[in-house]
Amino acid sequence: MNQSSIDSMRQKVEALAAMPAGTLQQEPGMQMFFKEFKTALNQGHIRSAEKKDGVWQVNHWVKQGILLGFKLGNLKAGEVAVFGANYAFSFIDKDTYPTRDFSLEDKVRIVPGGTAVRDGAYVAPGVVMMPPAYINVGAYVDAGTMVDSHALVGSCAQIGKNVHLSAASQIGGVLEPIGAMPVIIEDEVMIGGNCGIYEGTIVEEKAVIGTGVILNASTPVYDVVNEKIIRKTETAPLTIPKGAVVVAGSRPIKKGGFAEENGLSIYTPIIIKYRDDKTDGSVSLEDLLR
Repeated sequence: MNQSSIDSMRQKVEALAAMPAGTLQQEPGMQMFFKEFKTALNQGHIRSAEKKDGVWQVNHWVKQGILLGFKLGNLKAGEVAVFGANYAFSFIDKDTYPTRDFSLEDKVRIVPGGTAVRDGAYVAPGVVMMPPAYINVGAYVDAGTMVDSHALVGSCAQIGKNVHLSAASQIGGVLEPIGAMPVIIEDEVMIGGNCGIYEGTIVEEKAVIGTGVILNASTPVYDVVNEKIIRKTETAPLTIPKGAVVVAGSRPIKKGGFAEENGLSIYTPIIIKYRDDKTDGSVSLEDLLR
């Protein structure tokens, strides 16, 4: 898809987004255009956010296009056949967002057992999905990534190459407001089990997020290596630096009274080191599981 086609699609989406919801159904060629829009999402030609000149930026118009699908769609009952069984799972959703169909040509490995990908999400060749996992509309999952059991990739979340989303890790999504940054997980990041990454947090390449770490817009991250505190600002989301190794920690509540008397602490993510050759050697063992 060339840039001229993308620009034309953007102009069309922005014009349609300005129309009253009740008039969209009557717009000539609307269903065909929306199908083309989803195809562009499914093939990774357009995405909800992308890195430009080293900075992640939201593509507002892509989010607007995704939201058009909810205005256009009608509730419909559907079924998904269970691999190797004589029954199916039923569901009810907008008919504009069925589950995605995959073929061998997509070169995506989806192990049977309750996994679903919503139409309008890009899943690159070489991605492995273990059951049950879920990828929502607008998400972008790049080549070689492992989405493990009970892992969620939320709407519009951007996942880089060779990422490991361990079991029960939750990557938050966001559609509205359209200007809100989705969660960004860059290339070769390792996300441990039961982690939660939310509210537009950016995890830069090769970072390691240890088991049970929760990161969101209000979370201060204590970098003991560089002796500083990393926070979200008015102009930048919470950003975990390249190669940082983050673990779940705690810090005492020093406000006197009840909390201090009882030795209470509050959860705190801590950067304890930055990746070195030893860390890289340990993480690379994951390749043997693919």
